[in-house]
Amino acid sequence: MSSIRIRFATADDVGLLLQFIRELAAYERAPDAVIATEADLVRHGFGPERHFEAILAFLDGEPAGAALFHSRFSTWLGRPGLYLEDLYVTEAARGIGVGRRLMARLAAIAIERGWGRIDFHVLDWNPAREFYRRLGMQHLREWLRYGGDENALRRLAAEDFPEPD
Repeated sequence: MSSIRIRFATADDVGLLLQFIRELAAYERAPDAVIATEADLVRHGFGPERHFEAILAFLDGEPAGAALFHSRFSTWLGRPGLYLEDLYVTEAARGIGVGRRLMARLAAIAIERGWGRIDFHVLDWNPAREFYRRLGMQHLREWLRYGGDENALRRLAAEDFPEPD
């Protein structure tokens, strides 16, 4: 029987986290999209101003997956929620409970912190959608994701909007 252990990541784990981020990007058909560096992860995840946290899964002592998350505020609930940025399980560890254990630990973290919900995005073709459904997560069909990259932000910030009359 395999042993699955979950723990919080430390700054010493950024190499492994970046490896998992790159593997996830390759799985999601965007292998060249990752520009993050180990220094970025250290600065933003383990520095004085933390913008994300991560938990790691180990299967029989070997790295098997990770979840990177941060809080986001729900105005409707009037309290924070957990936003799951990335969930990744190595190919060799899929189908044996590693992803389920990571998600269960995230749920426990949210409850421990008084956070009222968990949110995340899944690509429409990703077979993990069925996994999330089995965990009781729902696809919120009426909500569409919008966003802008750094170039869009720079263009918008440079706009000179006239004051309304």
